[in-house]
Amino acid sequence: MRSLHTAATGMMAQELNVQVISNNIANMRTTGFKRQRAEFQDLLYEHARRIGTQTSDQGNTLPVGVDLGSGVKTVGTPRIMTQGSLYPTGKEFDVAIRGDGFFKIARADGSFAYTRDGSFEMDSQGRIVTAQGLVVQPAITIPANVTGLTINAQGQVLVTPAGTTTPTVLGQLSLTRFINKAGLQPIGDNLFLETPASGTGQDGIPGTDGYGDLQQMMLEQANVEAVTEISDLIAAQRAYEMNAKVITASDQMLSTTSNMMR
Repeated sequence: MRSLHTAATGMMAQELNVQVISNNIANMRTTGFKRQRAEFQDLLYEHARRIGTQTSDQGNTLPVGVDLGSGVKTVGTPRIMTQGSLYPTGKEFDVAIRGDGFFKIARADGSFAYTRDGSFEMDSQGRIVTAQGLVVQPAITIPANVTGLTINAQGQVLVTPAGTTTPTVLGQLSLTRFINKAGLQPIGDNLFLETPASGTGQDGIPGTDGYGDLQQMMLEQANVEAVTEISDLIAAQRAYEMNAKVITASDQMLSTTSNMMR
């Protein structure tokens, strides 16, 4: 029966939906994480009676038709790129983005990745790097004989050299914006890659021309809301159960038909 296959597509769709929700919940404490949402569309229809078909010589037409659907399909799991809340850490290398933009990160193969995770460290050469040791762009090296590291809202990195009281600007952190942020490709480690769907990244100065500003000693939390995820999980579970009920009902109907033929 057609209903068996149709209900099976519904179960597979809700199974994927639960997988997306579980990943959101698992990353509730991941810095800069952006939640995903499963999106679905109906499958092709068999038109047993087409709308508008002529039914008589007088030109009468069918006002409604008979369209038999074949189920559901998953068309995407886009990321919701809304701002996460900021929380203080007290660590001087922690930097949060408040507004639009991504930190630009140099990968080992020379390509670039992008992240909202500003939990940076300093490597053995004094460079500002990610937790995986990837260099934040533009590369900035902190000398050993300095104190009072400050990263202001515009991304300027200032330090006070030994024996002085006047801060010196070491470098300038930039942000990268994309026309379609949801088109970035996630690769793990809180990193994204530019794709044709995201558009070409545009580098700029924090706090200018629509770019977000930077907040030192703070980090951006994941934009996952526990209540929303749990309610979505319950809805997905119930939808899965209802599709399973359809399969059970179809099986019973087939069994009844088979018994009638004995």
